[in-house]
Amino acid sequence: MEITEQYIGGAGSNSGLRIHYASLDDLDAVEALEKAGFPPAEAGKREDFEKRILAFPRHFWLLEEDGKLVSMVNGMVTNETHLRDEMFENADLHDEDGEWQMLFGVVTDPAYQGKGYMSRLMEHVIEDVRRQGKKGLVLTCKDRLIPFYSRFGFVNEGKSQSEHGGAVWYEMRLTF
Repeated sequence: MEITEQYIGGAGSNSGLRIHYASLDDLDAVEALEKAGFPPAEAGKREDFEKRILAFPRHFWLLEEDGKLVSMVNGMVTNETHLRDEMFENADLHDEDGEWQMLFGVVTDPAYQGKGYMSRLMEHVIEDVRRQGKKGLVLTCKDRLIPFYSRFGFVNEGKSQSEHGGAVWYEMRLTF
């Protein structure tokens, strides 16, 4: 059974936490959250988010509190085992039957950071990907976030080949 929405606490779409897949109706909020959470060189572009939502909506998760977008995670599925920079900009590389869930945008509104929102969303994403029968998840992060992802079982595989946004990235993998 596919879960498209999950309500946590409260009763109704504007009460408590709501996790759901993104749609084009969410594009303005997605763009605003990305700009708030990443430096300009690293932030995704609106047109890239539009392509991602259309190409892989079941791999674009949003967490809202009382109707406000607070956190999001998105990424494509592929048979490739490492996250490449080209994947950020080319949604056509998505293969729904692929074995690995790549995660690109993992972001929480700065005003809500440190309050458990991303932990809750990441737990949901991991379980959803597991239900979809994938081998696991791959992401890249900055060194300060390695301990955060390690708590979910991700293993640091060292420096990534990624040069996205001119930053140093570490590739992390969670294998089921």
